[in-house]
Amino acid sequence: MAVSAYSAAGRFRNDTVAEINVTPLVDVMLVLLIIFMVTAPALTGQLKLSLPSPNPHPDKELPKAELSVQQDGSFVLDGRSLTRAQLSTALTALAAENPDTVLSVDANADADYQAFAHALAAADEAGIRNLSTK
Repeated sequence: MAVSAYSAAGRFRNDTVAEINVTPLVDVMLVLLIIFMVTAPALTGQLKLSLPSPNPHPDKELPKAELSVQQDGSFVLDGRSLTRAQLSTALTALAAENPDTVLSVDANADADYQAFAHALAAADEAGIRNLSTK
């Protein structure tokens, strides 16, 4: 509340005058105006998307193969035990048979990371592009 000690004629007054202090109100309104000016372009912006069209025919089932890295560093490809040297040859033959084969790579919890990395590198060199992990 504001208090005025003098009247309009310059004489002293004993009664108080109640006036509203509008400064905080103006400050809040200016902050809100700035917030709305900053957020308005973001709300009206459009996102350019390229969504795929729906395919009425379901995709054909891709052939799958499973590669497992064992604890001792050997590999098991679809139930066949392979050494490190045999792995590249087997994956190349698998990719030549069907390049769209999905290779699921799994590793034993105690297996060496280097053996897992070798399996992924051999799959890449063989031309297998569809990889998945368990």
